[in-house]
Amino acid sequence: MEHKSTNSPIDPNQYSEELRTAPEGEPPVEIITETLKKNAKKRAKKPLIKKITSILKPSKRKPFRELIINAEPIEKRVTQLVDGVLEKFDVERVGEQRMIGSIFKGRIQNLDARLKAAFIDIGEQKNAFLHYWDINPGFNDASIEFVRENKTDEQKRLKKKISQKDIERIYPVGEEIIIQITKSQIGSKGPRSTTNISIPGRFIVLMPNYGQCGISRQIENPKERDRLKRILKELSIPEGMGIIIRTAGEGKKACFFARDLQLLLEKWEEVRRKIQSKRNPALVYQEPNIIERTVRDFLTEDIDRILVDNQEDHDNILEAVAQVSPRSKNKISLFDEDIPIFERFNIERQIEQTYQRKVPLPSGGEIAIEETEALIAIDVNTGSHKTKNEDNKEYILQCNIEAAREAARQIHLRNIGGLIIIDFIDMKDKRHRKTVLDTMRKVMAKDKAKSNILPISPLGIMQMTRQRQKESLSSGLHISCPYCKGRGNVKSPHTMAIEIQRRLTSGIRQLRTKDDTSEINIQILLHPTSLSELRKAYEQILVDLEKHYGISLSFLSDENYHVENFKIIHVQSGCEIQ
Repeated sequence: MEHKSTNSPIDPNQYSEELRTAPEGEPPVEIITETLKKNAKKRAKKPLIKKITSILKPSKRKPFRELIINAEPIEKRVTQLVDGVLEKFDVERVGEQRMIGSIFKGRIQNLDARLKAAFIDIGEQKNAFLHYWDINPGFNDASIEFVRENKTDEQKRLKKKISQKDIERIYPVGEEIIIQITKSQIGSKGPRSTTNISIPGRFIVLMPNYGQCGISRQIENPKERDRLKRILKELSIPEGMGIIIRTAGEGKKACFFARDLQLLLEKWEEVRRKIQSKRNPALVYQEPNIIERTVRDFLTEDIDRILVDNQEDHDNILEAVAQVSPRSKNKISLFDEDIPIFERFNIERQIEQTYQRKVPLPSGGEIAIEETEALIAIDVNTGSHKTKNEDNKEYILQCNIEAAREAARQIHLRNIGGLIIIDFIDMKDKRHRKTVLDTMRKVMAKDKAKSNILPISPLGIMQMTRQRQKESLSSGLHISCPYCKGRGNVKSPHTMAIEIQRRLTSGIRQLRTKDDTSEINIQILLHPTSLSELRKAYEQILVDLEKHYGISLSFLSDENYHVENFKIIHVQSGCEIQ
């Protein structure tokens, strides 16, 4: 790469000290929700006929939902706004493999009876983990009501679950096996998998190896469920296969399901051909990229508009939508303004909030989110609002309700999973604790990831778990600080001065014990802050050491040394004093 010189060259030493230090952390970003909603309301323009209808037949206003897509060459970002407020955020970078939902033709590498799991070689860096209860084709999900059996005679004979003793006999080491990834690699753990293959479509999910058909329980209207059951019984589904009607199918005509089923059967036939032709280990199916997934799934969220800032992706979305829902084409628009699309809709500032430790609340309180290896801790604080009047209890309740809503939103945005502990402000009234609990459960019910929320304890502690399918947003975008190794702090100069003085004294005593006549020169290599603290607090102690033991001390400091590192060298031998 060519570098052109300028008329006024920059002296790099001018910025060296500034560049060697970490940038200062940004203060918590306060998002004015009412402003976002007001701007979203202006964007939600209705045709004249709809405006007249809404005046004549007023009804409860539905929130305005938008998908804003920033498609750059290196990274594609998809966000969902509800009345202008960020509700979903997903990132996909060029070269990243989409593991969740991928189907592999693998080989059993090892069986571990203690873990009750098989380890499958899929040609990746880590073997896939397959638990024994996921090794027998079947499907057990409380969120699905099964209403039609479509099993082959062979599937009916295999209805009984395989016992642990049968695993080694039926699935020996070296046996070929087809698995699907359900959870991507997190840290040192390999991806988790299952033999219960499923391929999602827009309105249904196809399960090629499981002859049961059902409906999502999230469709609650009894009349609608009965209508969908009739459609399900009339669909021409190949024997031995099963389907699940997704929530997006609510209110859709039978032709939508028939068309979706045909597309999925064609896709499965392509996967089956790859399984037969490719040698293991091999990838035989991969979920589409983030843009294509958006096209497939956006109707499930009742989206009012899709806005994308890339002409090629805009055309691809239009083409894909035209195949399944031509009437939805008018919802898709190309953003061609000069300003970046995420700045135009105040999304960038909202995304910044997902990287920060503290998130402000409308009432003046705040929540602080700490992500550790074992769990996620969320602390609720009153912040700047301090009151001692009679409304204090009501304010605490209000603050905790706001915290519950914001915590649920941040958990979803940051893709936080595993064990989560939320420390609310103490509430003595049981009714208040129940109100906050109900708020949390109501908001978390909208999340596709499964969660389990326990009642709030008298101390204000809520325990909950959330299904973890992949690394959190923070883990995916950040790494542990190479300087502090993820601790979040380093030893103070005073602590380092004490450690250096202590090791120096011990080392000198050992040297004089071995040799009490020779000249001893010692050099200490250390960070300038440690040297400054030594001279300020312990200069007299160092002078006394030199006189008492007859030694000579010299110091060499360097900004490039780590603040917690130092070396004490015996000059005559060149050996380090430990």
